[in-house]
Amino acid sequence: MLLGTLLVLFVLGGTGPASAHAALRASDPEDGTVLKSAPRDITLTFTESVGLLEDSFRVLDPEGRRLRTGEPEHAKGSGETARVSLPGKLGEGTYTVAWRVVSADSHPVSGAFTFSVGKPSVTTAVVDTGPTEDPATKSLYNIARYLAYLAVALLIGTAAFLAVCRPPDAPVLHRLLRTSWWALLAATLALLVLRAPYETGEGPLGALSADSLTRTLSSRPGLVMLARLVLLGVAAGYLLRLTKGRKPYRWAGAAIAVGLALTWAAGEHASAGIQVPVAMTSSALHLLATAVWLGGLTALLVTLYRAHLTPAAVTRFSRLAFASVTVLVVTGVYQSWRGLGSWDAITGTTYGRLLTLKLAAVVLLLGAAAVSRRWTARLATADVDAEVGVREKVPQAVGGPSLPEPPPNDVPPPTDRQRHALRRSVLAEVAVGAVVLAITTLLTSSLPGRAEAEAAAGAPAVVGASVTNVPFDVGTPGGHGKVQITIDPARVGDNSIEALVYGPDGGVSIVPELRVSFTLPAKDIGPIDAELADKGGYWGNSFLNLPIAGEWEMKVTVRTSDVDQVSETRSVLVR
Repeated sequence: MLLGTLLVLFVLGGTGPASAHAALRASDPEDGTVLKSAPRDITLTFTESVGLLEDSFRVLDPEGRRLRTGEPEHAKGSGETARVSLPGKLGEGTYTVAWRVVSADSHPVSGAFTFSVGKPSVTTAVVDTGPTEDPATKSLYNIARYLAYLAVALLIGTAAFLAVCRPPDAPVLHRLLRTSWWALLAATLALLVLRAPYETGEGPLGALSADSLTRTLSSRPGLVMLARLVLLGVAAGYLLRLTKGRKPYRWAGAAIAVGLALTWAAGEHASAGIQVPVAMTSSALHLLATAVWLGGLTALLVTLYRAHLTPAAVTRFSRLAFASVTVLVVTGVYQSWRGLGSWDAITGTTYGRLLTLKLAAVVLLLGAAAVSRRWTARLATADVDAEVGVREKVPQAVGGPSLPEPPPNDVPPPTDRQRHALRRSVLAEVAVGAVVLAITTLLTSSLPGRAEAEAAAGAPAVVGASVTNVPFDVGTPGGHGKVQITIDPARVGDNSIEALVYGPDGGVSIVPELRVSFTLPAKDIGPIDAELADKGGYWGNSFLNLPIAGEWEMKVTVRTSDVDQVSETRSVLVR
């Protein structure tokens, strides 16, 4: 039962998506800058500590050839930085830097930017920036990760149901325990094998390289998964004792469950960012509560379908479920706050909007679960009432005539209508659960609001100039890119404006026409045409007059052919 619930509610409040992905806070050189002389090295600064790969940097010259660089390292011993040295005597033109690191929360992060030496290249060759994300590896890794979540929830929840609710027919649940144990073992081994290509962005066959497993086992995620395998070995002994009818030690089962939950807290999102000890404790409690509630609910349904269930067992589970939901609410609120960081992030970031959508779907899921629990209780009650009706006997007076037999206690057994209603409610849960899982998948790849705000706050301000990147897409093949517009000094009076058009390959692109105009809606001023002129590789004008300070609307119109053009609007602050 409640497969949809098992798929998603373990991530309610942040177990999965409330991630702390590292975000690039600054780069030296900065993206798109034009340097008078070649830099000696490249330094990236992130919002949290990152791990480096052998191929963390790929630096390509204007012709698309890869440069020989030094070994990636942390600058000044800081785990939040990544640095690589460049060869001397770099020629004039635009260089492309592709980077890839691993966040402290175990997720790989990648990106690319450009800088120019002397002046930007008029044309830049199409360059291969190296692997970013192999879709097959990423899909397999995510499937294994979610299978591991499902299996651990079912394993812990079923064991808790057996220990607390004491159902009369336990063997039917022993098979469920064995299935979930094997599923968790298989998922963990798959994660261990796929970890190396997942980090490097290679295809699944990258796991066959000689040093992939060695590299994984020397990393924190690899050590965490190794600890999980050891705990599964201990759990196998516990389950063997349980399924053979021997009374297991409850404290041992609780210790194994806590240990398994901590492997998620130590190897995933709670291990990075702010308040790590509190976050890891909250994450472990959240996973345990989810497993006890939803894994136990699954065990409850299996028992209802395959065996007789006493009202006492249903009552015990109701109390256990209430305590679990209470823990879920408290830990979920904390982890959502940790991921968002501010109220503005709820509507101002993609992460916040997706989280709001997911919570709305979770409300529907809880409603479906309530209906399922109501029908489950009715079925259990009907079973008991029917049995009581059969066993009731009519008393007779001792030594006297028999009394008339009263009408029998006419309590019908559970009807097919009740069972069909339960199946329909479970189907609704699965459907809503699939929606929540899809939203959760999007959340895991989205930058949390807190990390986004930290990256924006830490980014160095451009002194004396305003640089704005305006993406565009005319809707034709190859008709997309971005326009980088620099206004110097971005103050009242005369300003110089330069615009570079980058094509889909990241290189400078030549377009037949580029127009920029400015409007100040608050003062009803404009539009003021920037009167850009083609300077041979870029567009510019040294005499743009912006007469009043304020937030101006900059309209950028790009024409890529005789018939294809598009206009985009961005805000620009004039001081």
